[in-house]
Amino acid sequence: MSDTTRRISGSAYLTIDGLSFAVVGEPGYRLATVTRESLVSMTSIDGYSEKPIAPYIKATLRDMPGFSVADFEGMTNVTVELSLNNGKVITGQGMWNTAAQEVDAAEAKFAVQFEGDSVVLGA
Repeated sequence: MSDTTRRISGSAYLTIDGLSFAVVGEPGYRLATVTRESLVSMTSIDGYSEKPIAPYIKATLRDMPGFSVADFEGMTNVTVELSLNNGKVITGQGMWNTAAQEVDAAEAKFAVQFEGDSVVLGA
């Protein structure tokens, strides 16, 4: 029997509203909801500014028969789930696609990025 307890990367699975898509590579996510920047004067570090940023789930997908890449442009208010080999499941609800769909026809692949109010990490 194989032992996968040390497996931490290598494959990913992505679903959008329960439909599975072939992940080519570059899966990723951002859980952060704020970004901070140090405010520095000529004499000291004065503090920092804090601005909201949108969490996201992203991946490069395969352009497969059975769906239209153009459909991704209209995807709003969707549930996106990214499952990784390390056992983590990243879920976002009420998400919208922010990537302009550009297909690399030689490799039949395109990038998607879904942003929303929150992305939750489960294990």
